[in-house]
Amino acid sequence: MKKDNRRHILFRYALITAGILFFSACIVAKVFDTTVLSADKWNAKAMKELSRVDPIKPDRGNILACDGSVLATDLRYYTVRMDFRSERFMRSRYVLALDSLSDSLALHFPVRTRDEWKEYLRRPLKYAPESAPRSFRILRNISYADYLLLRTFPFFNIKNANRNGLIKETRMRRKNPYGDMARRSVGIVSEQKNREVRGISGLEKALDSLLYGIPGVAKRVPLTKDIVQWADTPAVPGYDVRTTIDINMQDIVENELNKVLELCDADWGVAVLMEVATGDIKAISNLEKDKRTGLFVEGMNRAVLGFEPGSVVKTLSMMIALEDGIVKNVDSVIVTGSAFPYAGGRAITDAHGVSSLTVREVIERSSNIGMAKIMTKAYDNNPGGFYSRLKRMGFLEPMNTGIAGERVPRIDSLPNNRGGRISMSRMCYGYATEIPPIYTLSIYNAIANGGKYVRPRLVAELIGQGKDSLMPVTYIRDRICSESVAEKMREMLRDVVWGDHGTGRLLRNEYVEIAGKTGTCYMVDTATHAYDTSKKRLAFCGFFPARKPLYSCIVLTCNPKQYPRGAASTSGQVLKNVALKMFSRGMLDNYSDYMAEVNPGTVPTLYASLNTAKHNNFRRGLSVSSIKRFAMPDYTIDSGIPDVVGFGVRDAIAVLEKAGYNVGFSGSGYVASQIPPAGTRVESGGKVVLNLVE
Repeated sequence: MKKDNRRHILFRYALITAGILFFSACIVAKVFDTTVLSADKWNAKAMKELSRVDPIKPDRGNILACDGSVLATDLRYYTVRMDFRSERFMRSRYVLALDSLSDSLALHFPVRTRDEWKEYLRRPLKYAPESAPRSFRILRNISYADYLLLRTFPFFNIKNANRNGLIKETRMRRKNPYGDMARRSVGIVSEQKNREVRGISGLEKALDSLLYGIPGVAKRVPLTKDIVQWADTPAVPGYDVRTTIDINMQDIVENELNKVLELCDADWGVAVLMEVATGDIKAISNLEKDKRTGLFVEGMNRAVLGFEPGSVVKTLSMMIALEDGIVKNVDSVIVTGSAFPYAGGRAITDAHGVSSLTVREVIERSSNIGMAKIMTKAYDNNPGGFYSRLKRMGFLEPMNTGIAGERVPRIDSLPNNRGGRISMSRMCYGYATEIPPIYTLSIYNAIANGGKYVRPRLVAELIGQGKDSLMPVTYIRDRICSESVAEKMREMLRDVVWGDHGTGRLLRNEYVEIAGKTGTCYMVDTATHAYDTSKKRLAFCGFFPARKPLYSCIVLTCNPKQYPRGAASTSGQVLKNVALKMFSRGMLDNYSDYMAEVNPGTVPTLYASLNTAKHNNFRRGLSVSSIKRFAMPDYTIDSGIPDVVGFGVRDAIAVLEKAGYNVGFSGSGYVASQIPPAGTRVESGGKVVLNLVE
């Protein structure tokens, strides 16, 4: 019996020893093959791996507003998952923490209720430990701050990832901090097939090569324990692009355009606000009705697409007539009558015809007949000359504003025959052509600018790569008309609003003098290709203040379905509301905080000293709006909290933040009191609350 057991044991040892010797021989053979026989093949593989070059994606540049506010930037977002099969996962502790964990998630991430979170977190527990999910998603696309918050929750606050199974995945996403504000002009990006993120619309597309940067090169480098990526040529980040967009003006334009579009139930609308002297586009809004929700959302960038402009183009025709001497006296009389048959075509008519009018009144009354008679007098025998004249003044050249999708005006080079003469007679008052709104605005801006034809622009500066590049103000032409002609045109456009028969009389107001031109154009039916008189595209283009223009603006409203349905009461009203809002915020070189500047003599202006006397004035019932400061003192933390009673809210915030305090306020208007009171010593970063009154 003992011998049999001994024999079996020895036999097993022999088998084990033979197995070990066999596998050892295999290992030795493989080592010999690898290091001697197949050494060249493995060396080639190693060299191939080590010589592999991988691109390093550069950081995409930011798009900034004119004051440096971020309009588009790349932010890192996190997706959080759990591995229920991690090496030391604490399953029992997870079960005990479900209630408190569900409470925390429901409070800070209310995508689910407490009960829904608890049910969701229980799902992986239905599986046996060896078959539980390894990548169970908890949250996706959360910020780094949210991720840090998540790590403070029960169970998730365990530091060892093997114990709680937490896994985080990161991804860079393009973010627009101001939401849809100027979204179409700023543009959007998309990941291409080669995994590069490229711009597909707006500035993101137009300046993609600058925003994208220069990719780097990474090589594989062998270290002691691993082969790692090593940046051989670092990636160069893209330029930051500072635009001309003013966030406050953009907010005003979008809100006012949205209000009017909702009021008249239009299909879409576009508005562009531009600084006269520089051509800087301060605001651009494109809104269209969402068929699903009925709300107006940021839509196609129609500011750079061509449309029949309607009567707003009469200003361009009249400017050419004055500059070229076609019209020498703006007070000369034109016999108009009820219709003007020309070249055998359909007779030209006016909506509100009169027997005769002066040249000046052609713009004021928006007379098609008057404009056609003036221009056909000059181009009757040479209708193609009208095209040539527009070409010489640079009107048909690309603007290069920086907005993707920009198109040039479509104005045909007309033949010298009956058809060409008829087309020319229609073009001069806004039909038979397609002109992008930005081009129409550029002409009005030039008139407001004394004839200087400044180029509209959306990009002011490129920042990065060790240097800043300022984009200078440029001109399409030094000027398109003389100063005297520009002055005459400004007066004509002012008469549209302030004249006895002006089509824009609705836009009169006591604060901002507006000048501009209304325009109405019937839309073409896509099925019949004929004009549909039930559908109109309404425009108003102008500038303000009329005497010393600072800003020019164009607004288009498409197919309003309920009253108001006139050019002045829709598009013109948007421009008027924008001008008034800008005036109320002191954006027109005015002193909007003090009523005395608006109506001199109606409200006494008291000049506040820096002592307590002014507080006694408040107690006697004087309005806060009657107090005006000489200047803002230079306060510091050592001086205590600054005394800002009597300041407008903007000035008060500027003083307090400069001194190092955080500011909160309630109400609107002027500072009536502050907490803590002036002179109180508070550490830097302390909060000061302002009580405001109108």
